Amino acid sequence: MKIAILSRKSSLYSTRRLVEAGEQRGHEVKVIDTLRCYMNIATDQPSIHYRGQDLTGYDAVIPRIGASITFYGTAVLRQFEMMGVFPLNSSNGISRARDKLRSLQLLSRKGIGLPVTGFAHRPDDIKDLINMVGGAPLVIKLLEGTQGIGVVLAETRKAAESVIEAFMGLKANIMVQEFIKESAGADIRCFVVGDKVVAAMKRQAADDEFRSNLHRGGSATMIKISPEERKTAVAAAKAMGLNVAGVDILRSNRGPLVMEVNSSPGLKGIEETTGKDVASLIYEFIEKNAKPVSTRDSTVG
Repeated sequence: MKIAILSRKSSLYSTRRLVEAGEQRGHEVKVIDTLRCYMNIATDQPSIHYRGQDLTGYDAVIPRIGASITFYGTAVLRQFEMMGVFPLNSSNGISRARDKLRSLQLLSRKGIGLPVTGFAHRPDDIKDLINMVGGAPLVIKLLEGTQGIGVVLAETRKAAESVIEAFMGLKANIMVQEFIKESAGADIRCFVVGDKVVAAMKRQAADDEFRSNLHRGGSATMIKISPEERKTAVAAAKAMGLNVAGVDILRSNRGPLVMEVNSSPGLKGIEETTGKDVASLIYEFIEKNAKPVSTRDSTVG
């Protein structure tokens, strides 16, 4: 198969692994800088151009679209979809997952466990908002934050009010969530491919930190997840419309709670922690689901 990887940098670990695994399986894999693509949106023959060439003949596209370029990246991916190219994750699925508030609303509609979450616009509503999520301590999250950036633990009610007021004063969109104390600074990253959790790891926050992100100094260990956690992760990915997802789960006294569904989960942490060849499992899914096209009239240099 001829497969495109939409990625800003070919040197990134996940991109390198996807190229390596694809070539090992006999595929022609090309890394395409998402922001260097430009499109001809035509009724009869939609096309994508890249460095002066017309991108044609691709069987599948693997989107590795960063949060900062979601708008343009999903536009490029939609163009591939219009051309009949199989997307590992669809543009709609990525857009749903990137909108943190919308994603939680979709998960809630499907009956998937979540931390109690509040959202408001006016400072007048802060006190009731805090009450809604069970009071302090609580977690305040910027809707546009990634990798733990823009996530604040307010340990007292007064601190919560001050932080929420400050964010609102900056016109920042935030949500407020209950603090799951029993998770003890740990979460579980479930890597979903198709209808299976193919790998899982426990991420533990550093001693002076409550965020378990590996980028924030957290540590990772392999973990065996329960059938309920497995079912929750797969259901969460399906609710977003994602074939591949990193589903972050907290263990709580009332069962697994989904914190976030990541549409471009990194491979480095999960592969190094579990020893599993997740990149090859992704290609297995593509091989089973993508329909090869006959045209092979253009290549990317």
